[in-house]
Amino acid sequence: MRGAAFIPGLLACLLVAASCGREATSDAPRPQSAPVPAATTRAPRVVFLGDSLTAGFGLPQDQAFPARLEAILREEGTPIEAVNAGVSGDTSAGGLRRIDWLLRQEPDVVVVGLGANDGLRGLSPEQTETNLRAIVARTRDARARVLLLGMRLPPNYGREYTDRFEAVFARVAHDTDVALVPFLLEGVGGEPSLNLADGIHPNPEGQERVARNVLPYLRGLLR
Repeated sequence: MRGAAFIPGLLACLLVAASCGREATSDAPRPQSAPVPAATTRAPRVVFLGDSLTAGFGLPQDQAFPARLEAILREEGTPIEAVNAGVSGDTSAGGLRRIDWLLRQEPDVVVVGLGANDGLRGLSPEQTETNLRAIVARTRDARARVLLLGMRLPPNYGREYTDRFEAVFARVAHDTDVALVPFLLEGVGGEPSLNLADGIHPNPEGQERVARNVLPYLRGLLR
């Protein structure tokens, strides 16, 4: 009989223990799921591939037109990351040699301002055109957009040569369907008050004007 009485008591203790275990489990802190990191976006990266006009020859880099464009667009609420890849004295052939390295930076837009030194050195406009077309093709292969900056030469190079040279930029832009600034130095070239003493390179006021020449075309690409 004592054994029979012992069994109900044992069952009661087990039930109480089970109930206590459930209560302890319900009160235990539950593991928190890891927070999902917020999506981050960067400003469009714009690489300016050019020569001394792009580099801002004779000026601090923050006064060159790529930096001025970056500042203007930031003030408008459309920030960009401007990468000034201007090299004084560079030609279209030099830019073509550099473009693959620059594309490793994964730009969204490449602004191509090359060819002026080709013309000043009397190089073949046909070769300049071949180089510019190759730069455009490689940039597009990297899924970046292109803005081409048109160049002109002083009239002392002769009408026939200057016409052939100037036509290169419009033809490349038309055939490849890229945006074109007709003339980078519009309103600046030949204006003593907007250039350094050499009469070729824009001073700070000239660089500001150049930035304004490029602004609407770059703004359109960013949209």
